[in-house]
Amino acid sequence: MNNEKITRRGLMLGSLALITSGCTPAVRQTFAPISSAFAVPSGMDPRLRRQEVPYEGSEPPGTLVVNTSERFLYSVEGNGWATRYGIAVGEEGLTLKGRATIGRKEEWPSWRPTASMMKRKPRLLQYANGVPGGPDNPLGARGLYLYRDGRDTLFRLHGTNEPWLIGQAVSNGCIRLTNEDIVDLYNRTPLGTPVVII
Repeated sequence: MNNEKITRRGLMLGSLALITSGCTPAVRQTFAPISSAFAVPSGMDPRLRRQEVPYEGSEPPGTLVVNTSERFLYSVEGNGWATRYGIAVGEEGLTLKGRATIGRKEEWPSWRPTASMMKRKPRLLQYANGVPGGPDNPLGARGLYLYRDGRDTLFRLHGTNEPWLIGQAVSNGCIRLTNEDIVDLYNRTPLGTPVVII
């Protein structure tokens, strides 16, 4: 009798698993554990959180695709899937477009505003000598540096100490991700990775 109950329970659980597997959404959450240093804002739009999504673009696996109008970055994985990250983008007219490659990677990068940034926003003059890497640095936990023809474009994919701005056009041209997401992207992105910015 006990064996019969176990068999029935096993059959019921197995059937339940098969029935519910057909209800799995096409978008799958892919969160790594969040440390307190990389907390994602509780009010963040769930669409902006890192997740695996169907991808129909023509770019080969291993390509990063930044869609500035959608406010998403896609890490193309192949087999019709990509990991999608919510991003903050440059203000109107300030974001790089076209193709680039990851020419440099840095953990807790230091930051120095460019001359054009300081001209547009004189309040940045106080940082003319640079800001060392760390939690208070505007580049956040990691930086992926975009290069063209072997030269630094001065545009970056980087973290942010203002994660509530993800999904907006707020930066001086670079692409911001939450610190949690830039660490994930940094770990999966080798030097030389192609980047397409549309």
